[in-house]
Amino acid sequence: MHNPVGIFALLVAITVMVPPLFRKLGLPDLVGLLLAGVLVGPHVLGWLQPEGETISLLSDIGAIYLLFTVGLEIDLEEFKRVKNRSMLFGTATFVLGAATGIAIGLLFSFPLVPCLLMGALMASHTPLGYPIVRSYGAQRDESVILSVGSTILTDIAALMLLAVGLGMGKGNLTPVGFTGLLISISLFAVAAVVGIRSIGRRLWMRSVTDENRVFLAVILSLFIASLGAELAGVEPIVGAFLAGLAVNSVLPEGKAKELVIFVGGALFIPIFFIDLGLLLDLNSIGASLSNFKFTGLMLVGALGCKGGAALLAGRWFHYGKHQVLMIWSLTMPKVAATLATAFIGYQAELLPSIVLNSVLVLMVVTATLGPMLTARSVTRLVEPKEVDPGPAQSLEQTVITGQGPGEVVRRPLRIVVPVANPATERGLLSLASRLISGSGGNEGQVLPLALVSPSVEDARGGLNQAIAAARSRLHQAERIGRDLQVSTHTLLRLDEDIAGGMSRSALEQGADLLLMGAGRPDKLRNWLFGNLVDSVCRSAHCPVVVTNLGERPTEELSRILVPIKDFSASAREQFELALRLMASAANATTTRITLLHIHDPRYSRHDRGWMKQELSQWQPLGVPGSRIKIELLQGPGIDSKIQRSAVNHDLVILRSQRRRVGGLPIPASDRTSSLVIQLPCPSIVISEPLL
Repeated sequence: MHNPVGIFALLVAITVMVPPLFRKLGLPDLVGLLLAGVLVGPHVLGWLQPEGETISLLSDIGAIYLLFTVGLEIDLEEFKRVKNRSMLFGTATFVLGAATGIAIGLLFSFPLVPCLLMGALMASHTPLGYPIVRSYGAQRDESVILSVGSTILTDIAALMLLAVGLGMGKGNLTPVGFTGLLISISLFAVAAVVGIRSIGRRLWMRSVTDENRVFLAVILSLFIASLGAELAGVEPIVGAFLAGLAVNSVLPEGKAKELVIFVGGALFIPIFFIDLGLLLDLNSIGASLSNFKFTGLMLVGALGCKGGAALLAGRWFHYGKHQVLMIWSLTMPKVAATLATAFIGYQAELLPSIVLNSVLVLMVVTATLGPMLTARSVTRLVEPKEVDPGPAQSLEQTVITGQGPGEVVRRPLRIVVPVANPATERGLLSLASRLISGSGGNEGQVLPLALVSPSVEDARGGLNQAIAAARSRLHQAERIGRDLQVSTHTLLRLDEDIAGGMSRSALEQGADLLLMGAGRPDKLRNWLFGNLVDSVCRSAHCPVVVTNLGERPTEELSRILVPIKDFSASAREQFELALRLMASAANATTTRITLLHIHDPRYSRHDRGWMKQELSQWQPLGVPGSRIKIELLQGPGIDSKIQRSAVNHDLVILRSQRRRVGGLPIPASDRTSSLVIQLPCPSIVISEPLL
C-alpha cells in the first residue's frame, strides 16, 4: 500500500464495488464511500493513510472537481428568468444559514474563526431533488427555479466566508490584508469568468468542435482557475466553482460536457469522499454523537434555517404551501460545498472533529430527507385539483373513461432509418411506416440511410464494394417502401464518424425521429452505456428509438404495454408511440394499450386517485375508452411486475433512464437494459437525454 499504483488500484476498486452494494441497501453511494474510507483507513485496517502524497493529490483534485461540476450543472437560463427573486432569496438563505452556524459556534464557546467556518457550512446547499422535479416536468415552476438559482449566490458567498475564515485562522488578515483579500478575490473572479467565457466563445466561433480538444481545454481552465484562486489568497475550490459557472455559460450540451462530468463523477469525486472517510475515527464519531446537544442542534439549525428562508420566500412572493415545501426540500441537502468546506477547515486544524462528524450526520439526514420531501411535494405541485376517487372505484386497475381535454393534432413525421443489415431492413421500415402518419390522413416520409466509413472500408480493401452494397440496401428500401405504400427518400452518406453521420443526416433532413435496430439484447445494453447508439443519442437533435423486435412482424403488435415512471413529457412520448401504432394498425379495433404505473407503496388513496385522473387526461377524443387501460400497481418490485404484465402483451415501450446529479457519484440506472433482456416479448426503447 506504499506503492502509488497499489493505492490507486485500491481506490478504483472501492469506487467500483462499494456503491452497488449500498444501493441494494437503499443507502446513498456517498455513505458507502465514506464507510469504505473508514474501513481501509488508519483507524481500522490501516491500508491507507490520509497524509500520503497519492491520496492527497487525488483527493484535492476531487474536491475542486466537485465544486466545478456544481457550477457546471446550474441551469443559467432558468436562473435568468427570476434572477432578482433568486438573488433576494439567496441572500436570505445565506444570512439565515450563516447566522445559525455562527450562533451555534458561539453557544458552544468556539473561537471566532471556527464560528465563521460553521456559518459557511450552514449557508450552502446542493439541490439533490432537482432530477425528481424534472422527471415530473415541474422544473419551470418558479419555486424550483428560485431554489436552484439561489445556489449560485449561497455557494459563492459561503466560499467567500470560508476564504475570510481561513485567512483569519492563519493570523495574517489585518484590516489592510482583509481589504487586499477582497480586492484580489474580486479581480480574480472577474478575470476568471471573463477570460474563460471569452476564450470559450472564440473557440466555438472558430468551429473548434473536436471533443477531445474541448475536453482538455475545459480541464485546463479548471486547474488554471483553481491555481489562480490560490494565488489570489483563497481556496482552489472557489476558483473551481467560478470556472464551472463560466464554462457552463459557453459550453453547449454534448459529449464533451458529459465527458467532463463523467471523469469527475466516476473517479476523482469518489476518491475525495473515500479520503474524507480516512480522516474519520469511529471512537471520535461515537464521542461526537454521544454529545447529542451539539449534533442535534446542528441538525435542527440546518433544517430550521432553510425552512425559515422558504417561509420568507412564500410570504414575499405569495407562494402556496406546496411551493414553500418544494423550496425547503431543494435547499435542505448539504453535500457538495458543505462537505468540501468542512474537509478543508478540518485539514487546516480550524474545525474540531466534532464539527466534521456532525456535518457527516447532516449530510446523511438532509441528503435522504430532502429528496423524499421533493418527491412528496412535486405530486402536489403539479396536481390539477383535489380528487376523491370514491369508495366504489377500483384504484388498482381501471379503464380510461375518455374525459380528456380534447383531440391532440398528430403531425406527420419524417423518420430517418439507418439500414445496415438486409435481414432487419424490412422490419425497421415497416415499423417506421406505422409511425409517420399524422392526423387527417397527412402522410410523413421514411428516409432510409446507408452509411459508409471510407477509412474503415479502405483498411478492409473494399471501399467500392461497400458503396455498392450500401446502394443495394437503398434500392431494397425503395422496393419495401413501395410495398408498404409510403413515401421514401433514400440517403447515401460517406462519413468517418458513423454515429455523427447519422445525427448530421437527421439534422440536415429535418427529421423528427431516428429509428434504429438494436440487434442482440446485449447490444442494446451497450447502447445504454456506450458504443454506437449511445453516441447517436448524445448527438442527435431529435428523439432516438431503438427497436428489438426479433422475428416478430409489426402487424402482430396489437397488445401494447407502456410502463411509465412519471407523468412527464418523456412518458407522453412513450404513449404517443403507442397511439401511432394503434392508429396505423390494419384492424385498429383489436389494438389495446395498457398504461402501467408502479407507484410508491407509501402513496395514499388520494395520491393514487390523482394519478388515475392525471392519466385519464391523456385519453384522445375519438378513441373508445375500452381500448386504453390504466393499471396502477403498488411497488416495490418494478422489474418483476413489468415482466409479468409483458407476458400478456405483444410489445413493451420503454424509455431509457440516464442521469447524474451535480457531478456526484449517483450513477445512471441500468433498469431499462436489464428489462429488455428479460422481457418475454419485443420492445421499443425511446431515448431520454442525459440529465
